[in-house]
Parts: sequence; structure tokens; C-alpha cells
Amino acid sequence: MDRKWWTLLAVCAGSFMLLLDVTIVVVALPEIQGSLGAGFAEVQWVVDAYALTLAALLLTTGSLADRYGRRRLFALGLGVFTAGSVLCGLAQSPLMLIVSRCGQGVGGAMMYSTSLALLAHGFPRSERAVAFSVWGAVTGAAVALGPILGGALTNGLSWRWIFLVNIPVGALALVVTLGKVEESRAPRVARPDWTGFGLLTGGLVGLVYGLIRASENSWGDTAVVACLTAGAVLLVAFVIVESRVAHPMFDLSLFRTPTFVGGSIAAFTMNASLFAMFLYLVIYLQDVLGYSSLGAGLRLLIITGALLVAAAVAGRLSERVPIRLLIGPGLALVGIGLFLMAGLHGDSSWTHLVPGFVVAGVGAGLVNPPLAATAIGVVTPDRSGTASGVNSTFRQVGIATSVAVLASVLSSSLHRDLDHRLAGVPGLRGHGGQIAAGVRQGDTGKVIAGAPPQQRGVLAAAIRDGFAAGLDNLLVITGVVACVGAVCALVLIRSRDIITSETGEQPKRPPAADGLRTVAR
Repeated sequence: MDRKWWTLLAVCAGSFMLLLDVTIVVVALPEIQGSLGAGFAEVQWVVDAYALTLAALLLTTGSLADRYGRRRLFALGLGVFTAGSVLCGLAQSPLMLIVSRCGQGVGGAMMYSTSLALLAHGFPRSERAVAFSVWGAVTGAAVALGPILGGALTNGLSWRWIFLVNIPVGALALVVTLGKVEESRAPRVARPDWTGFGLLTGGLVGLVYGLIRASENSWGDTAVVACLTAGAVLLVAFVIVESRVAHPMFDLSLFRTPTFVGGSIAAFTMNASLFAMFLYLVIYLQDVLGYSSLGAGLRLLIITGALLVAAAVAGRLSERVPIRLLIGPGLALVGIGLFLMAGLHGDSSWTHLVPGFVVAGVGAGLVNPPLAATAIGVVTPDRSGTASGVNSTFRQVGIATSVAVLASVLSSSLHRDLDHRLAGVPGLRGHGGQIAAGVRQGDTGKVIAGAPPQQRGVLAAAIRDGFAAGLDNLLVITGVVACVGAVCALVLIRSRDIITSETGEQPKRPPAADGLRTVAR
């Protein structure tokens, strides 16, 4: 088999593994919470520790890959990610699991930052659309299989196996990478931008920590204000430094290309909308409606199955239609799907969510395969690592910040709603905050059992109604986010920005031809 196909196999195997861990973990979170005695904030960190580490390290690992070799760093990432998965599977406390998830994030950053660059190096431009489409379909399959595989492993064995299942996949990908993938480096290598790395990491950690803490306390809490302020200052300093250093890790000149800007916004809003909502949909299905991990996974399969089918179609269409006509409408469908899921009330069945699941899944499937071309397709090969790193950073920042913001919105909404619904109930009046805290900790059953027998039915109904109302707010917010991304994608992404030649030249044709001609993606 030709070396380029081995490269595609290794990259797809690694990407499958690291993206599988996004949805496979979400389904098991209630069991993890109960098994390790984790609080709601710690559950958020199980998700955000991975995404945040990815976001903080993607650009630095991309720079290191350009210097020391993309295959070398990809292989190292496979090893680190697999080792982190083993530690996650053996975790005995929430802290150990969170730290191990950070380890997975370190390995994932090494793989993620080099994946598209390895494909760009291994395939000529005339064949990259095929490679990117296959990669997009595989990542879609990872997202699709995550809920059902996570539910099956958690129900049949233990939540620990959702991490241990990575061992054979990681071992296979590592063998193929070391034996068959060709090494590549950037022709001009700059020193790693450690100052930028420190500022970006500190800024993101401060921002996300402040947002998560706000979900447990309040926006006026001193620590929340301090963390958010420090995070914002560090991120502003990061942008200033990157605009002045000779060799920045975050190449701001990329944002002179409208297609790159549109693709980055699309990546951010895709993850900040539907994928961030996965956590709260799982909590609703399991903690409120009472389904098992497998039951929740089977129901989420409607979203991910639609995503997989649409991704296969999008892979074919990306050769025939402008990519903005896939990404823009795709995000619009995601937004419409989220709006269709809204309208929940205490007596709603899970079937209320089905139309929205289908529409949002189709939309996500249209977005993912062509999204890579908005980063890799607009730069020359020597800048592909940086471009893919920036695009991937926007993805991870999207999910990390959105999960934290949505938690704060849900927490405050649930608190207010319970105070209102229980205002006339003796013994429960004024305890909305305490009850909401118990629900966030995953102790809904204990909270209800602790109420006087004659009030348990009222309390259970209030919790169910309150959570449904809070989830409604999240669905509307994320629907708006997706629609904003759709508009930006349609306005900013242009076919004429896509480079179609091996020399790095863009096609010479009038702007009016944009969107009307088929170009390589």
C-alpha cells in the first residue's frame, strides 16, 4: 500500500481515538460522579481539563512539530495519550482523573496539531480533498460511536473501560506511524514562543476557572472576578505580544484571510453550541428522565448517526460545491435543531428532542468534513501546522468556555426557578439554592428522599420542571451561537482564498466567480 494511505490510516486512527473521548466520556459522567464522589464543578473539569490542555498546547506543539518533526511528535502524542488513558482508567479520586485527563490533553495536542499537516504533506493538493473528507468522516464516526460505546461499556463493564479501550487503538496507530509515515518539517524553523505559550495558558485557565467557579458561587464572588480579570488581562497581553514578536506561535497574519477567519469562527461556534450541549443533554436524560448510560447513549445516537450520514454526503459534495455552502447552512441547521429541542417542560418525554436531534446532527455532519480546508487550504505547506493549530485551538476554546458558561447559566436558572416554585411549600421555602446545589452534585435522589414524605412529590416535580426550564435556556443560547457562526461562515468564507497549486498560488479569477466554480478543497 502506498505510504500516503498508511499516513491516512495512522492519522485517522489517532484522531478517532482522541475525538472518541469527547462523547464517550460525557455519557459516563453521572457514573463517574457517583463512583468517585465528584461535585458538579469537578465533573465540568473532567471535560474542560482535556479541552483546555488541548487549547493551550496546540499552537506550541505545532511549532515543536515544525522544528523536530511532525511524525515524531505525532508518535510521541500517541504514546502520551495512551498512557494518560491508562491513568484515567485507574483513577481513584476526582483529582487523579482530572490530572490524567490533562495528560490525555497533552498527548491529544501533539496529535491534533500535526494530523492535518501530516495529511497535507503526504497527499498532493489534487488528492487532499479525498484525504480531508475521509478524515472528516472518521472523526464524525468517532463522535457518532462515542455515546453508544460509552453507554455499553459503562453499563456492561465499568466507566473505567471508556478510557482503557484506547490502548489497542493507540498501539496500532503507533506501530503504523513509526513504520510507515514519512517525516516532515517546516523548511524555516523558528524558536518556540514560550512567552506566548505562558500567556495563553494562564489566560485560558484563569478564564475557565472563573467561569466554573461562578456556576458554584456568583458572578460577584471575589475569586470569580479576580480570575476572570486576570484571564482577560493575560489574553490581551498574549495578543499584544504575538503582534510584536518576530516568530509568534499565534500568527495573527492568518486573520488577514477572510476564509481563515470564517473557518475559525465556525470551528468555535460548532463546538460551543451542539458539542457543549452534549454534557447537559446527558444529565437531563440520565438524572432527570432516569435513563441508564446505555439508554442515554442510544438516544444520543440519533444525533451522532445523523452526523455520520451527513458527513459522508458532505465529503462527496465538497468536491462539487463551495465549502461555505456546506459550513454556513450546516451551522444554521445546528441552530435550528437546538431551537427545535427547546420548549421542554416537566412532563416532556425524550421524544420531544428527536426532531431537533436529527436536524442538528445533519447540520454538524455538513460542517465537519470541509472545515479543515478553511485552515489548511488557505496557506502554503510550510504554514500548515500553524494554521491547523490555530483552527483546532478555536475548537477547544469553544467547548471549554461554553461548558463553563452554560453551567453558570443553568445553575442560576435552576436556583431562581426552584425558589419560585417552592415559595408556597412549607419547609422548602427559601431552600432553592441548597436544593439546586444538591441537584448539581448528582444527589437528586438524596435531596428528594431528605424532604418530608408529603412534600417529596412536589419537590420532585419542581426539580424536573426547573431543570427543563434551565435546559431550555441553554438550548436557546447555543442555538443563537450556532446561527451567528452560520452567518459569519456565509459572509467570510470565499472559494478564491483556497490555494489550488503545489506552489502555493491562489487561483487567478475574478471575485465574481467566487462560490460558482468548483475548486480543490
